[in-house]
Amino acid sequence: MGEVTEMFGVNASQIRFYEKEFDVLQPKKNKKGNRLFTPEDIENLKIIFHLVDDKGFTLKGAKDHLKNNSGDVKENQKIIASLERLKDFLVKLNDEI
Repeated sequence: MGEVTEMFGVNASQIRFYEKEFDVLQPKKNKKGNRLFTPEDIENLKIIFHLVDDKGFTLKGAKDHLKNNSGDVKENQKIIASLERLKDFLVKLNDEI
């Protein structure tokens, strides 16, 4: 959980809240009760944060959008991630020049 909260810059309660609100988030729990997020859970969290924080969706709107457009939303998130990696590479390259 700590790594995930650092990744998104939020507190654990917000991640737990989103876990309850969004059916696509289903991290496994170990015997201690610690959440073990899969790469798919991380991608779904990225999508949720993008819809809510960047696009301004309400939680209900984000749920409906994910439910009705899950394929498109996941493909768009892959494109966004690819573009962010390209941007990081170009910035690093520019700094080296």
